Amino acid sequence: MPERDYRFIPRLTDEQIRQAQLEGLRYTLRQARNSPQYRARLEACGARAEDIRSLDDLRLLPTVDVEDLREGYPLPLLCVPEKEVVRIHASSGTTGKRKILAYSRRDIETFSTQMARCYELAGLTPEDRMQVAVGYGLWTAGAGFQLGSELFGMLTIPVGPGNLEMHLQLLKDVGATCFGATASMALLLAEEVERAGIRDQIRLRRMICGAETRSEKMRLSIESKLGLEGSYDIAGMTEMYGPGTAMDCDAHEGLHYWADLFIIEVLDPDTLQPVPEGEVGEMVVTSLRKEAVPLLRYRTHDLTRLLPGRCSCGLNMPRHDRILGRSDDMIIYRGVNIYPGQIMEVIGRFPELGGEYQMELTRDERSLDHLALTVERAQGRHSGNDEALAQAVERRLHKAILARMEVRVADYASLPRTFSKSKRIVDKR
Repeated sequence: MPERDYRFIPRLTDEQIRQAQLEGLRYTLRQARNSPQYRARLEACGARAEDIRSLDDLRLLPTVDVEDLREGYPLPLLCVPEKEVVRIHASSGTTGKRKILAYSRRDIETFSTQMARCYELAGLTPEDRMQVAVGYGLWTAGAGFQLGSELFGMLTIPVGPGNLEMHLQLLKDVGATCFGATASMALLLAEEVERAGIRDQIRLRRMICGAETRSEKMRLSIESKLGLEGSYDIAGMTEMYGPGTAMDCDAHEGLHYWADLFIIEVLDPDTLQPVPEGEVGEMVVTSLRKEAVPLLRYRTHDLTRLLPGRCSCGLNMPRHDRILGRSDDMIIYRGVNIYPGQIMEVIGRFPELGGEYQMELTRDERSLDHLALTVERAQGRHSGNDEALAQAVERRLHKAILARMEVRVADYASLPRTFSKSKRIVDKR
């Protein structure tokens, strides 16, 4: 797959990436000292920018966590004068203590650029039209999708989540060729377009999905129902500007992350030591250009793995896997640690099943835990073989996860659909 010409994605060799990361790490250390919170951490371990000789020195630096953002509420870890803050965004948190991140003018520009890079990697051009179906307001998603789209030069249709009727009307009237949404919203739209029989009345050719992990089956289902040329997973979080920190490509061999903007480590969440390349661990992020609130080994609690080698698309930007779950969202069931990504992987091996599922955990009067997994049948599949199929899934899950659970096969589209993230774990214990 030949490498394309890009306007926003830099062409960097491995050595150029390492040099950008080393210079960016030194900048981040200098910038972090402007925050009393950061300065205290750095002085405690004696870390100074001038002492950073190689990227290996990153491991000598302290980590920060979500509690550091809550501790400094409302403008935690601020490293610029308040008069230089031009915007704030927030992510969810306890009442009155949301994680608020400040942005300087330069931060907004970088945020726009990383989103423009994602559009470019998805094969879009300024002639495309972008319909935005993610959240606006305090959340970063809508602002990021719109900023990047306008910088990229596309006509932008800022609708936001929900309101499916309005989305369908605008798709027909304005002719958006790309749609940005959660995976759940994208599936809901695709099913409605198919039900209404209006696929030939819309011009969608590409889809960008974020905010939640979607299975390969869900990706292919969305593409098939809408007749897309391609659909892509996008990664991001408020602490890392917002969406656009990493992006799927046509090869679908992992998400390229912008290594000139961030250093990503994958560490054992208990020991905080690096795991071997290709193994799953917690993503820990250090920013290289963030001005208002730089990240210094920030623990995301997202689980992923770094992917070795170079992507067949030809782009020389490193890759990480999709987010496989969260270290703090792990289910403990009868002494076994279970992550949603493990369930999705097993379901994906059965062509008779769709991509939607829900787990329900209960506890009986003897204090014994029970786990029931409901999985939708694939579209067009009939119910005659449900019992045997459920037993086969149970056996495969037991072998993969070493835990027994009850599996139920349900009709296609019988599980709840949502405009935001689907609730796939219901813990009633």
